[in-house]
Amino acid sequence: MKQSNDFNSNPQERDLLRVCRIGRAQGLKGEVNVQSFTDSEEKRFAPGSVLVTKDGREFTVARSRKFKQRRIVLFEGIDNRNASEELKGIVLYCEPDNSADISNTEEPEDGWYIRDLIDLDVILGGEDINTENAENIDIDSLPVIGKVTNVINSPAQDLFEIRLNGEADTQAGKIALIPFVESIVPFVDADPESGYILILPPPGLLEI
Repeated sequence: MKQSNDFNSNPQERDLLRVCRIGRAQGLKGEVNVQSFTDSEEKRFAPGSVLVTKDGREFTVARSRKFKQRRIVLFEGIDNRNASEELKGIVLYCEPDNSADISNTEEPEDGWYIRDLIDLDVILGGEDINTENAENIDIDSLPVIGKVTNVINSPAQDLFEIRLNGEADTQAGKIALIPFVESIVPFVDADPESGYILILPPPGLLEI
């Protein structure tokens, strides 16, 4: 793990892809569980792969393995449980591939750039919508309640910062924070023309 002097501390100003969030320690030799956000785990967690943080720290993968539904990773320089426990909550990013045959308009293979989520419409789902059918619903009859203004990294989970349209004058322009977890945000369409996020907030989450 080392500090990169050339790293811009704001990932929204670079074409960075979010790869994982480090979770709890695994065993006594420095391994950690990670919450993976990538569809290319074998590539992103291959030995020698370098992942970076918002503040410029670099983490080089020494080895990784899949155990049931978990990804367990050992980073170079992290060789005991105390050191691995200090990493909990850190979000790691990588540079996107810049192959010549990849179009500038192509979706990133690992999901979305953070910048692609800014200004998306926020659509409020109904009681008949769940994580299983969210991708296939007709959204035209559902209310647009605001727009995404930021994506905030927090130790527990990322948060969508949403500026509400407001069905009442007291709500218009107010900011709500929505946890970026599947049970609350079951579907994201990052298309720049017609994209949106669908939310299923529990009671009280949108109250200002």
